[in-house]
Amino acid sequence: MTLEPGVAERLEAKYGGSVLTARKIEFSADDDPVEVCFERGWSDGLPVTPPTDERVLRMLKGTARAAGEIVGQIPPYLAPCSIEKVAINAVMAGCKPEYMPVLLAALEAALEPVFTLHGVLATTYFSGPVIIVNGPVANKIGMNSGINALGQGNRANAGIGRALNLIVRNVGGGRPGEADRATLGAPSKFTLCFAEDESDPAWEPLSVARGFARGASTVTLFQGHGPEAFVDQKSRTPDDLTRSLAMSLVKIGHPKLVQSARAILVLSPEHYAIYREAGWDRRRIERALYEATIRPGAELVAGAGGVGEGVPASRAGEMVPKFHEDGLMVVRAGGQAGLFSAILPGWLAGRNRTELQPVTKEIRQ
Repeated sequence: MTLEPGVAERLEAKYGGSVLTARKIEFSADDDPVEVCFERGWSDGLPVTPPTDERVLRMLKGTARAAGEIVGQIPPYLAPCSIEKVAINAVMAGCKPEYMPVLLAALEAALEPVFTLHGVLATTYFSGPVIIVNGPVANKIGMNSGINALGQGNRANAGIGRALNLIVRNVGGGRPGEADRATLGAPSKFTLCFAEDESDPAWEPLSVARGFARGASTVTLFQGHGPEAFVDQKSRTPDDLTRSLAMSLVKIGHPKLVQSARAILVLSPEHYAIYREAGWDRRRIERALYEATIRPGAELVAGAGGVGEGVPASRAGEMVPKFHEDGLMVVRAGGQAGLFSAILPGWLAGRNRTELQPVTKEIRQ
């Protein structure tokens, strides 16, 4: 019987000297545990899976790390977060145990000072954590990098991103209307997590571009939101497509705001094919897009065109880049059909380029 699903965890919870130490919440047998989670504010607005002892113990089997190990302090209240509490929120988000190493790496990335998680949480802007997964782990746990990669329908994509946001809410106290001061927010604050398409061996994955060995499993966290649609069904050369993409990229935040946000371009297979067939690699694409988004300062100064937003008049004689030189990252994802790509705009605090950066972590078991 101990080999039947769930039996081992039930026996461990009841007789095995459980490693669980989190405070237990008592409720009546007549209460619906899902409704209890809603009433106590433990949900992001969608139903959560009640974190029973058995489910949490099963989730902890997804990592070799001790349940009592402290991962870090979660903003805004800087509450200590143990591996057990990560597992609790992973259960609530609908994760499988095999997602735990990815979730833990994502949480550790979010707690790096240069990710500025407290700022991303407390800003009035739209932003939240965007998670991009590279390496063999993506296939191992069944992540989606293809059709509808940025949308619904994949448990790993949805669950990992949701769990990270629930940890910030339930452990750190980051609830909307309290520490979370987003003016409007974005659907991506529920979850925005996907894998990069690494099916083309000629393509340099994001993880490699960020200094990790090819074949390493990593998560990259970006302070952003989205996606914003890009449509170009007529360009057929890299130069034409680059100029076309630049027309959308310069609109991030506002067309006259510059060097204030990073961005991720999610390049679909059909758009990528235009670059690939001409021999363009990641570095050439990113450099060409940076150069294509440089514009005359006279068009961008405050008041130009009757629009108050803009750069100081002192920059009128400059050629002004939209991004810092390291402000644009390209990743590949999406279905084979459709000349559509996506832009994931970054937090406008990106003007502090050394204090606010994407973070990449290698995934440990």
